[in-house]
Amino acid sequence: MTVQIRSFTDEDMSSLVKLLNETNRESYEFIPFDEEKLRSQIREWNLKILVAEEKGGIIGSVAYNNGHWGEEIEWLAVSENSNRKLVEKVMVREIEKHVKGETVFTVVDAGSPKIKEWAERGYKPEGGLYHMVAKLDGLKPLPKVPEDVIIRSLKPGEEKEFVEAVNAGFGWERVKLGIIQKRKSECPSFSEEWIHLAELDSKIVSVVVSRPDVKYNKFFSGKRGYLGPAATLPEHRGKNLASALTRRAMNFLFEKGMDSAALYTTEQNIPSVTLLRKLGFKIGHHWKFMRKNLSQQC
Repeated sequence: MTVQIRSFTDEDMSSLVKLLNETNRESYEFIPFDEEKLRSQIREWNLKILVAEEKGGIIGSVAYNNGHWGEEIEWLAVSENSNRKLVEKVMVREIEKHVKGETVFTVVDAGSPKIKEWAERGYKPEGGLYHMVAKLDGLKPLPKVPEDVIIRSLKPGEEKEFVEAVNAGFGWERVKLGIIQKRKSECPSFSEEWIHLAELDSKIVSVVVSRPDVKYNKFFSGKRGYLGPAATLPEHRGKNLASALTRRAMNFLFEKGMDSAALYTTEQNIPSVTLLRKLGFKIGHHWKFMRKNLSQQC
């Protein structure tokens, strides 16, 4: 077997789309790629992509992303008709050379046999991610918050304060100015009223963003809303603000004709998971983070 590992070029796009769709077709809520969608994702995430070529055909690909959550192997896809494990081993070794820091991670379905395969490459499970979903079947009362807190929607012209509140709540730059216009371009029905906030002494102290789950609804003919990002300033936690805003957002989505709401949270964020369970959310899917410390390699 003679396999060449090289950098991806735009001429590989159609082959890469076919490969990703074939290898991910059984994945949870997988929405097939087309060339425009994949090209947009590559550009937005600034992905470094390698492909494995055999006899002039693309049989594998691996992608690296240095994003919000750290340095990540975004995908590893190899055709089942090839010597999959060997090709994957070579591709992972090559993409690791592009990691700038000491650690890199990837995301794998919890319970998947691929966890063992990543472990054989030196990756260890470290936390995970939940996709949580709740049915929307009516309006529910909001949990109580302190009397001096105002619960309302964002007003036009308040994007700067909104962005500052979200980033302060996360402790890093989670969103940037222009995010509202971006959401409007993705979904014309979206506006500032979809952003729910708690205000104290004329300052935004907690935020929950709601919006239509556009891609899911289009492909699966669904009526699902999406929540996120959600953030509360550290000094204002423990006041039911996140609970009240999440419930307000759920009520809002119900009034907009949605029959369910979904979001993502990490399994190690116990307070968030506990809060969401109380509001009716259940785990729809569970992924594990597999992380490798490259500095410990010989």
